Amino acid sequence: MELAAENLYKLPGGGLEKDENKEEAFVREIREETGYKAVIINELGYIDEHKVKNHFMQRSYCYIAKATDRQGSVALSEDELQLGMRVEWMSPEEAVAQLQELICHCKDYSTKFMLLRDLTILKLASCWLKEGEET
Repeated sequence: MELAAENLYKLPGGGLEKDENKEEAFVREIREETGYKAVIINELGYIDEHKVKNHFMQRSYCYIAKATDRQGSVALSEDELQLGMRVEWMSPEEAVAQLQELICHCKDYSTKFMLLRDLTILKLASCWLKEGEET
């Protein structure tokens, strides 16, 4: 996802809604932010972000999913619209390079956590995808 107002990129994602499990939340966030229906094909695990300066801890559950079909337009929140969020498709290698570049120049504490989290997820996903190609 491109956040044009912040000159950033991030993976789709978000929080759990009432009575929703983490897998349902992941698939819903993919649909809302990209407009695509998706099916989870692998669970990578989770990442805990301990932001000491902000006295904040966040757990992000990480999956690999396959887009199955376009479900229509995106359903972004007002905050996401104000950030200029839009879908930007790129290869895992391009996404890793983009995030590494952003991390080098990032001065914001919380934003750097987000970028490092997404870079870690992309590297794990890339390894998993490459292993699948070899078999």
